[in-house]
Amino acid sequence: MPKVVSRSAVSSSTDARPTASSTAALRVYYCICGEFILVIDKSLTALPRRQTDGATVIRCQDSGDAKARVFKLNATPKEPILVERQGGHEKQYRFHCPRCALPVAYQSTPPPAKSGPFLYIFKGALSQIQGQVPPDAFEDEKLLSDSTIA
Repeated sequence: MPKVVSRSAVSSSTDARPTASSTAALRVYYCICGEFILVIDKSLTALPRRQTDGATVIRCQDSGDAKARVFKLNATPKEPILVERQGGHEKQYRFHCPRCALPVAYQSTPPPAKSGPFLYIFKGALSQIQGQVPPDAFEDEKLLSDSTIA
């Protein structure tokens, strides 16, 4: 039998600049039931919020200077619903958790996800820690209960 000799060298430099892929941290978000729902290139807390309902706005398509976010949504599309808003109505194409069917996101265009300019994540629907309820999940209920006491 021939003798197998292998050699390897590991090279690293402290002077090397980090690449875009090494500095980009992906954030993972889970439903309240623990199901994986979203992986995205930026924290949801750093993204803008919609004034009408407090939903987090994720840009799906490039527009001028604004770049689309890189993300993957693991949710099941459901039938659209009509939501009454100040000054009219809004048609929402909702996405639900595949395990517990909790609504987690919506967009203004028919599925698939990313078919419209924006995807909206419901306030309090997702957590970065699996199996933990997000701190803002019941924020609106507290405001409602405070107003009924007074």
